[in-house]
Amino acid sequence: MDKNPYVLSFGRKPHQYIERGLVVDEIVDELESDIVQNQCFMLCGVRGSGKTVTMTAIESRIREQKDWIVIGLNTERDMLNSLVAKIYDHDGDFKKFFEKGINLSAFGIGVSVKNVPPTADIEAALEKILTEMKKKNKRLLVTVDEVCNTASMKQFAGSFQIMVRQELPIYLVMAGLYENIHNLEDEKNLTFLYRAPKYHMAPLNFVAMKNSYRDTLGIGEDEAGELARQTKGYPFAYQALGKYVWDSEEHKLTEDVLMHFDEALEAYVYNKIWAEMSEKDRFFMSFIAQKESMKTAELLELTGQKKNEFSQYKERLANKGVIDDSQWGVLSVKLPRFSEFVKRKLEAF
Repeated sequence: MDKNPYVLSFGRKPHQYIERGLVVDEIVDELESDIVQNQCFMLCGVRGSGKTVTMTAIESRIREQKDWIVIGLNTERDMLNSLVAKIYDHDGDFKKFFEKGINLSAFGIGVSVKNVPPTADIEAALEKILTEMKKKNKRLLVTVDEVCNTASMKQFAGSFQIMVRQELPIYLVMAGLYENIHNLEDEKNLTFLYRAPKYHMAPLNFVAMKNSYRDTLGIGEDEAGELARQTKGYPFAYQALGKYVWDSEEHKLTEDVLMHFDEALEAYVYNKIWAEMSEKDRFFMSFIAQKESMKTAELLELTGQKKNEFSQYKERLANKGVIDDSQWGVLSVKLPRFSEFVKRKLEAF
């Protein structure tokens, strides 16, 4: 292979890609089930954790089924209007319904239908469309990337809840940062989202990364294993480290490769994560980053904080995907070389 298979861009499926098969299979299997327990699913994770690529894999699998329509929406647009317009533009015999049964001209969609008065409400129009889809045994999957608590998103989520109660065939997969999804859930009329299954993007499989590095870079088991360990299973790090090792003459983990690796992590991800942290978040991280792992009791002693005061910050940092608190009473930095990044930040002030 002459071209570097590793990329730094977000969203698009890279050539060298490790799929989260369990997550994709579980969501697709439930969507395709005759008796669906859930109609809304959430993919949560830090930037670069593979949310968008995982959602794209789900879309691709569902598009293979002839009884599904898959449509992606933008939270910055009028989502209900966009959804109806995209269904209208969808190819297939379902379009006959628009020509005879529903008039969307009031929303600038399609043309006037003879002897059919214009539908006055976009939500009512969508309900009619979904009712017709149900008669034809069709299902609609809506995907939303980079979920934010916008007015359009709140309106759409409220309408989605109503249509789920009406047992209409609409399903929703959303991907976003933990804090953005949490803000949306906290809206007083949208607390039903708390019950939706959430899939936090777990680290990539170590063996899969090691084998990928070994085969793609033409290096030994030990060298490939060391590269995989350096990434801590973080998808963006897996791509970035692979890219710079590929570009190096020796295909080895050199100081020059690590320098470029750090620069990419900082520029593309870590500066943004740091900027979004509260002052108290950064305060605790300045201590946690000093060691590979630290007992909570030691952190509280160093910071002079009480356990109940720290608990909310620990939960937030863990949910953001910055620290790992899975081991009882022990904290560690979850992101690769984030400790080094934090130390550089502190040295700059």
